[in-house]
Amino acid sequence: MRKIVFLSLICLFAQMAVAQQSRDLLLSGPMVGYTEMREALLWVQTNGSAKVQFRYQAQEEGAPVFATEPYFTRKEEAFTARFVCDLVKPGKKYAYRLLINDQEVQLPYELSFKTPPLWQYRTDPPEMNIALGSCVYINDTTFDRPGRPYGGGYEIFSAIHEKKPDMMLWLGDNNYLREVDFYSTTGIVHRYTHSRNVPEMQPLLASTSNYAIWDDHDYGTNDSDRSYREKNTTLAAFQLFWGNPSYGLGHGGITSMFQHGDADFFMLDNRYFRTPNNRHDGPRTVLGEEQLQWFLDALVSSQSTFKFVMIGGQVLNTYEVFENYVNLAPNERRKILDFIVEHKIKNVIFLTGDRHHSEMSMMERDGLKIYDFTSSPLTSGTHDALNEPNLLRVEGSHVAVRNFGMMNISGPRLERKVRFSFHDATGKELWTYEIAAQ
Repeated sequence: MRKIVFLSLICLFAQMAVAQQSRDLLLSGPMVGYTEMREALLWVQTNGSAKVQFRYQAQEEGAPVFATEPYFTRKEEAFTARFVCDLVKPGKKYAYRLLINDQEVQLPYELSFKTPPLWQYRTDPPEMNIALGSCVYINDTTFDRPGRPYGGGYEIFSAIHEKKPDMMLWLGDNNYLREVDFYSTTGIVHRYTHSRNVPEMQPLLASTSNYAIWDDHDYGTNDSDRSYREKNTTLAAFQLFWGNPSYGLGHGGITSMFQHGDADFFMLDNRYFRTPNNRHDGPRTVLGEEQLQWFLDALVSSQSTFKFVMIGGQVLNTYEVFENYVNLAPNERRKILDFIVEHKIKNVIFLTGDRHHSEMSMMERDGLKIYDFTSSPLTSGTHDALNEPNLLRVEGSHVAVRNFGMMNISGPRLERKVRFSFHDATGKELWTYEIAAQ
């Protein structure tokens, strides 16, 4: 009898050891990427080569368990893996499990994703809660500039998670490449890996759909443009570390779009095609001609109530300074805004970051209102811009502390509204503003 008990304990300890080894192989994630009615993307990163797989199941009685095909992570892909769960149905919540080397990894937070509902011709559009922010600086003492750390307040990710958003929109500068990173694959992959491996970030990544664009600091050097030598290296890293539905229009960059409920989200690339800031001969561009024409076509073709435009820098701000659109390519900015007004495209809302402060801007022309909701920074340093002469700033909206934005979209199909709000690193509401669909 004692021998049987002893052998059982040995087996138990061996199983525990194997399970711990699998847990130790998990570096970052799991993360939910895009979610569509018929599929969803799951992402994970290990700290060495390992066999990874997901199992997922609708949270309802008797639901079958599905499994992705296993995949072996490789150094050439930064030990990341992306899986498409293609046996899902619309409007369902799914629990999922991560397996590493055939052992389930136990984590102290929820692993789940939700597919968008099929509401068209059936019900009113769904209510949506959307979190957003930009400028994620994660301190790395060895390679940071001497002096006071520039990053901090990582608890903000826990505060966002507690809001239980349906999705998180990462509006650029999602990590900060350092001087040591700029010109090597090794440095770029290190920076993306280091910024993703933040304990406070993991529960948010694991249970919320995540969509991302980039700005200069996760694209390349400060204020970088189309001339950046390693732009295809950072593009490859961006594709490895994010789970967007697509990347680019066939000629590079990260341009994409997705739809959720009665909202279209246009994900623009303000770096890959842009004119260098100091070049003044010839026409200036932020988007490049191909991307610009695609955006205008897609915008005028949209049948959704709201058109959210995700782009790294401020569009409406009238102050000709730094990398505000009006300072970089005023003619292109004017072309976009004129196009919206001339084609009477209602409910266009730019979602922007970059500036290390948050604010709402609003422009009204010919009875049409266009908004710019700037949310920045999440964990980087802050900048007080209250005295900047942004003539379109909504009074009282300026926030100069680390913060994140929230958008709640609700109401019957013909009476939709959006409630905007800023929240500090603890989740406390700092400002709120509501608009009705036009």
